[in-house]
Amino acid sequence: MSAVTLAEAKAHLSELVERAAAGETVSITRRGKPIAKITPLDEPRKPVDVAMLRAITEKMSPQTESAGEFMRRIRDESRY
Repeated sequence: MSAVTLAEAKAHLSELVERAAAGETVSITRRGKPIAKITPLDEPRKPVDVAMLRAITEKMSPQTESAGEFMRRIRDESRY
C-alpha cells in the first residue's frame, strides 16, 4: 500500500483511481497521519462467453474499406 499526501491526492485523483482500479490500495495522509484509503472494489468480473461472442461476430459483414478510408470519407462528406 502506498501513501500520498492530501495535496498530492487532490492534484492526482484520476491517477490514484486508476491505480485502485488496477488493484492497488492507496492511503491518503494529512500531516503524516492516514485519514482515508482508496481501495479497489471487490466485485467479481463477469466471464466472457467466447462462443456467444464468436456467434455474434460471424454474423457481421466484413468491412469493405479500411478504418482510415472510412474516417477520411466521413470527414470529407461533412465538411461542406
